[in-house]
Amino acid sequence: MRIPRFFIDSSLTLGAHVLPEASAHYISRVLRLAAGASVQLFDGSGREYRGELVEVGKKQVTVELNEALPGLPEPGLRIHLGQGLSRGERMDWAIQKATELGAVEITPIITERCEVRLKDERADKRLAHWRQIAVSACEQCGRSVIPTIHPPSPLQEWLAVEAELKLVLHPVAEPLSAHRRPATLAFLIGPEGGLNNAEVEQARGAGFQPARLGPRVLRTETAPVVALSIAQQLWGDFQLDG
Repeated sequence: MRIPRFFIDSSLTLGAHVLPEASAHYISRVLRLAAGASVQLFDGSGREYRGELVEVGKKQVTVELNEALPGLPEPGLRIHLGQGLSRGERMDWAIQKATELGAVEITPIITERCEVRLKDERADKRLAHWRQIAVSACEQCGRSVIPTIHPPSPLQEWLAVEAELKLVLHPVAEPLSAHRRPATLAFLIGPEGGLNNAEVEQARGAGFQPARLGPRVLRTETAPVVALSIAQQLWGDFQLDG
């Protein structure tokens, strides 16, 4: 049986820990775990800690951590995804799947065709929401380090990102397999409606090379799943031959 696994946003060590109220509520009221149940915690440092619940209340849960474990290694291919800002569930999906597929940094990109405009308090709430999406994805997929979710950035600013290989998805271009294996990769993917011609040219002027995934036009939330999967298979930690 799989041991329930939770992210705790504070440094963990061996010994007793009182868990944050939100985690306590989920453990006691949603999962209905009782004292004696095994759990595994991680704090984003790359280490994992296994232990058992010693006290379970409605608002407070105490866990005794008795074993430190090495976490799942991060991908050797360091991917920074620049994802065109899109509506609600589409953006959530892109961030969730990019996290599962090993992106180490994700930046929502503001372009001309973006249909979403975020300002001030609303932008802060969305950023906190996206970061929680990434945390939940790490809890599910086994990652021990949470990817960095950056605040939304105008395209022109993000194009200065540093990476050994920088790619912008474009339907008329060489396939990903035409490029050499990089250690760091920046992927630019447009929003609903895609990037306009001027933005593609801006990206090319900043060192981004056009790359295509195949003959079909993919939705903005599908493109990062396909692009990161192919990149991980070509240059990363996906192994199709066992």
